Amino acid sequence: MSAEPLLRTRVKFCGFTREDDVARAVALGVDALGFVMWPKSSRSVSVEQLAPLASSVPAFVSRVGLFVDPSVEAVEQCLPHLDLLQFHGDESPEFCAAFGRPWIKALRMRETINLSEEAERYGQAQALLLDAYRPGTPGGTGEAFDWSRIPATLAKPVILAGGLTPENVAQAVHQVMPYAVDVSGGIEASRGCKDARKMALFMRQVALADVR
Repeated sequence: MSAEPLLRTRVKFCGFTREDDVARAVALGVDALGFVMWPKSSRSVSVEQLAPLASSVPAFVSRVGLFVDPSVEAVEQCLPHLDLLQFHGDESPEFCAAFGRPWIKALRMRETINLSEEAERYGQAQALLLDAYRPGTPGGTGEAFDWSRIPATLAKPVILAGGLTPENVAQAVHQVMPYAVDVSGGIEASRGCKDARKMALFMRQVALADVR
């Protein structure tokens, strides 16, 4: 009788602004790279900056564009450089599905949220990204939320975000057992500039947590 295969938690690093950081993350084996296309973010890049960053990403690493209540035109001009769309605002399911790309919906964990209902509403999403809630801030807060609020079973894969660091990600993986983890500030030297040591340690901690 063969043993059950080990689970592997996927890893997305987000908020890239420099090609050297992209290359380092790829070398470490990250599954996806996120590029912030929301102009109000200190980690945002323009379409002109996105093009060379995205073109440096090799096959089998997903290029993800992060949007917050964008116009149709804002998304469409980024499509040649992206494999996956990530929506962090109040976008409707119809809007998210309108671009012919796989997409994920970020949900901020406000007290009144019903994840089962949201999973049904965004039924065409590839996954739900769960992030901390801070009024007026659509993401990137660097804050964690109470992971025990996540149901043990949900109709969609869970991407866990919000305040993850090399120091707490192993605990997060053990407790939540998410499909993937998403980190930005927890692997930075400064806003938009990644720390090579933190990236490597984060990947190592996820890998160690997966041996269960």
